[in-house]
Amino acid sequence: MKIETLVAALAMLLCISAAHSQGYPQKPVHMIIPFAPGGASDFVGRIISPRFSELLGQQIVIDNRAGASGNIGVEAAAKAPPDGYTIFLGNIGTIAINPAVLPIAVDPAKDFIPVSQVADVPSILVAHPSLPANTVTEFVALAKSKPGALNFASPGSSTLNRLEMEHFMKLTGIKMVHVPYKGGAGPAVTGLLGAETHVMFVTLVSASNFVRVGKLKALGISTRERVEALPQVPTMIESGYPEMVSSSWQGLFVPAGTPRTVVMRLHGDLVKTLETADVKQRFATGGALTAPSKTPEEFAAFVSSEMARWGKIAKESGATVD
Repeated sequence: MKIETLVAALAMLLCISAAHSQGYPQKPVHMIIPFAPGGASDFVGRIISPRFSELLGQQIVIDNRAGASGNIGVEAAAKAPPDGYTIFLGNIGTIAINPAVLPIAVDPAKDFIPVSQVADVPSILVAHPSLPANTVTEFVALAKSKPGALNFASPGSSTLNRLEMEHFMKLTGIKMVHVPYKGGAGPAVTGLLGAETHVMFVTLVSASNFVRVGKLKALGISTRERVEALPQVPTMIESGYPEMVSSSWQGLFVPAGTPRTVVMRLHGDLVKTLETADVKQRFATGGALTAPSKTPEEFAAFVSSEMARWGKIAKESGATVD
């Protein structure tokens, strides 16, 4: 009798959950972005939110939760109720790299359901205008002539941009001091603009406007071909470093346990958002590409492969919390 009662209770809960998800969404949806305003994640989130809100029929409220290389936002999102009213804009750092480098109470592979990739964002090597080097070759020569005298900024100890520079230093044999910033790319770029640091790899969307107006000096970009946003900037391949091809990505996640119907509603409206001409153009102008996944399962497989790839690179580089 007790087993029958339990089965009946579970069936009722499933019915309630299904009824709830069918009417989703019935109130504003909070999008947690684990970095401060001004970085690539914030750029992406604020471009997609108006059209995404329109399609969902409810406002998307941007919630910047910066700190601990994105882990504060990750933990807040993972612990949120799995009802579709908290969504998370994760990236390569918070999802694929952090678990291999930082102590974190969340396992992204278990605690999130991937919904869709959102954007693909290349990296660019930029310097303060006062740095006496105008090309990658000149920069390497300068750094070799002053071992340990130059420093480089990063959006955090475990970010892709930090690993890109560690990899570049290993390739070239140069030595620089790492200066990590809390809160993501925005604060790190601000530090570089203020000459607190000399150089950094950073997402193109975080630096392109400053390059255009001459506040930052672009040395090379991590794509295979030059980009529309800054066609005058040579690739790292052109500069003699074919190993330095890499890019960041942004993707939408929900807490584990979120109903399948909610996941599919979010996926469908997000894909429609990313197919909007205005959204595509705004991404391209800032140096990013829309990259919707055909299905949540496709994105989940991609995330799994990225976790394996970048986790290995992080460990091999010796990157640690500074």
